[in-house]
Amino acid sequence: MRVAIDSNRYTDFCRGVPAVVEVLEAAIEIYMPLIVLGEQRAGFAFGTQREKNERTLTKFLNNEGVHVLCPDEQTTFFYADLYCYLRKKGRPVPTNDLWIAALVLQYNLVLFDRDSDFDQLPQLARLPLLSV
Repeated sequence: MRVAIDSNRYTDFCRGVPAVVEVLEAAIEIYMPLIVLGEQRAGFAFGTQREKNERTLTKFLNNEGVHVLCPDEQTTFFYADLYCYLRKKGRPVPTNDLWIAALVLQYNLVLFDRDSDFDQLPQLARLPLLSV
């Protein structure tokens, strides 16, 4: 399975949540959208353990099969379609989540998250796992 990891599941992984660790260890490839990377580093900058958290993140990113997923011009088409879909439904989603969803669709990945904002996007393939 090729999964894109959202910020909350990365945090769960770092905390050693068994079900999350199991999913990520079984994944063929793990993609961290650039937006998620930015969210993580923003949290580190605001927190009190920036250096420790950065070392953990660097170690995670250096694992074989882990990739940072960057948006490109094609991503903007997926973003625009999702934006339009949500506007018509009258159901806005935070901008960062919209970019993450666009990348997941563009690269035909399964999103590993526990963020209810993504519930508004039934076109996303998501990994079902109860909140932990």
